[in-house]
Amino acid sequence: MFFAGSLIGWGIELVFRRFFSANNQERKWINPGFLTGPYLPLYGFSLVILFLLSYIDVSFIENPHLQKLVLFGLMALCITFFEFIAGMIFIVGMKIRLWDYSKNWGNIKGIICPQFTFYWWLLSAIYYFLIHPKILEWLFWFTNHIEFSFVVGFFYGVLCVDLTYSLRIMTRIRHFARENKTIIHLVELQQQIRLKNEENKEKLHFWLTMKSEQIQLPEHLRVIFEKIRK
Repeated sequence: MFFAGSLIGWGIELVFRRFFSANNQERKWINPGFLTGPYLPLYGFSLVILFLLSYIDVSFIENPHLQKLVLFGLMALCITFFEFIAGMIFIVGMKIRLWDYSKNWGNIKGIICPQFTFYWWLLSAIYYFLIHPKILEWLFWFTNHIEFSFVVGFFYGVLCVDLTYSLRIMTRIRHFARENKTIIHLVELQQQIRLKNEENKEKLHFWLTMKSEQIQLPEHLRVIFEKIRK
């Protein structure tokens, strides 16, 4: 489920950033997240959370429609709480803001807000009605096609390599942020690198969003820091 959720979540974020994100006025395809590959662990953990919460007994509520509304609300709140914890870990520990909801109404520290909690509520309903009924069938299929475990194992192998590579870059960003007592917005940094690469007519790397051949990462970070100061 973590494997499937990470891949599906990456696809959702890819489409959202392409067509709906205010940070992508050019409407270009942008690789979401801080990892290189096509997966977002936040969604992987979220799918596991949805699976576990779907078995909560809400039969004490008589109205069956209200039961579903309460269950989906509980799912959305739990994932929102998990999202808050993940966001705070990066802000406090890494000095990096992975996403920014500070312009959204009712936000808390720019990490969570009612609008995206509502989106999680909708995704919870979609999961419950369309995905959860198929989970046991998929698990049964998996036990009868054990060779598929190679695919899952390959996924985790690539993920571990990717984490090592990406965390080395995040560590460099954290070092700069601590020295300058600031928080680096990852989306703005990726956009800065992409625009400079276009300006210098460099090859644009969809997967390697932090790569620039002519300008080193510290120089990009200084540009972002100057924008923050202004």
